[in-house]
Amino acid sequence: MSRLPSATREWLTGPGLTRLWEGVRKRLESNAVQATGSLRLTSMNAQERNDLSLLLGKPLTGAAVTVRLDVLDARLRASAAGLGLRQTLEELGPPLTDRRAARADVAARREQVWSSLASALDASPLAGQEWSRQWYDLLRRAGVPRGVAPEAAIWTLQQAVQILTTLLGPERGGALGRGELAATATGSAHGLDDGTWLARLVQRGVALAHGTEFPDDAAGRRALWRLVSVTPDEVSSTVLTYRLRPDGEGWRERALRERAEHHAEAHITPRDLHDLRLQLPAGTLIHICENPRVVEAAADAACVRPLVCTSGSAATVVFTLLDALAATGCRFTYHGDFDWPGIVLANRVIRRYDAVPWRMGTADYEHLAARSQAEGIPQLALDGQPVSADWDPDLAPAMTALGVALHEEATLDLLVADLSRQV
Repeated sequence: MSRLPSATREWLTGPGLTRLWEGVRKRLESNAVQATGSLRLTSMNAQERNDLSLLLGKPLTGAAVTVRLDVLDARLRASAAGLGLRQTLEELGPPLTDRRAARADVAARREQVWSSLASALDASPLAGQEWSRQWYDLLRRAGVPRGVAPEAAIWTLQQAVQILTTLLGPERGGALGRGELAATATGSAHGLDDGTWLARLVQRGVALAHGTEFPDDAAGRRALWRLVSVTPDEVSSTVLTYRLRPDGEGWRERALRERAEHHAEAHITPRDLHDLRLQLPAGTLIHICENPRVVEAAADAACVRPLVCTSGSAATVVFTLLDALAATGCRFTYHGDFDWPGIVLANRVIRRYDAVPWRMGTADYEHLAARSQAEGIPQLALDGQPVSADWDPDLAPAMTALGVALHEEATLDLLVADLSRQV
């Protein structure tokens, strides 16, 4: 129940005192909720002057007034309100917040995060190592990610110390799977998944301990895990290929050649790529496509040209394979979808490998658009922000003008014909 008499409450909440209470509330919240100091009100209207005159017990004639908060506090206590300034404000609105104390509390909780980390390091076998001091300094400068509460930050940092002790301490064991390590430390096999704060904390520690730069791509982060005998999941992601015939007598090379002989596609994992000797004849032309349907059609037609599929946006394993092929002197030609994401991916591949566009010109697009319309194929609207094609400045304007998106299936017969031609 309100401690203010109803008539008093009604008068205090009138429009003539609204600005006063707003200003006083801000002043108290920034002043440790103490009725000290003063508040300046300007451009007061007639009702504000009248109501404030009654409240302060003195006539006000000007458009501006300075209100001492201790005087206002005393007037309220002696009035029908019978409450001090702080109690009155809390009766009229939400509880006051001591913002100074709140800031101090936040600072103390933030400091607790780093003192807790320092204590955890001091109590671990990592204490005294130069890299662990660098790690602490680096993390403190970077701060806690936005949205992570101090309590959660303390827990995550302690987990990081525990994991780094397992990986770099004097009693380190043999090889571990990343999921196994994560489950042991966090209770979840996904606790060290790429992109999590915990994974970044541990990886930065490993990089510092080994004197290497922190990698900015997934392949580099996997290599970092291997430095401490942790094996990431290297079997669930694959790159779809067709007719790759590498030299070499290892069983992996023989398996790829065998599948090529039988016109069968092959899925290659990151684990395969560690041990696969991808030596092809110098200058071999590798066709690259975006959609798996092209590989399927090439296999059905017993095509003879080697083909690698990005399967959409191209996972890291795709670029790992293409990088390995490029290192052996292979050349590349690329085809993808005629839509804006397709142009983005085409730019990326063509830039990275100096690839030749494969039926990706303005004339190709306009021919396919006209053919699909003549065949009564429903037109797919081209949505999104236009993207300029590095290899053909006229392509984006042509696509914008027609407003039609064309996926690789619209070019399938032409692509298969190209892949069927003998080298």
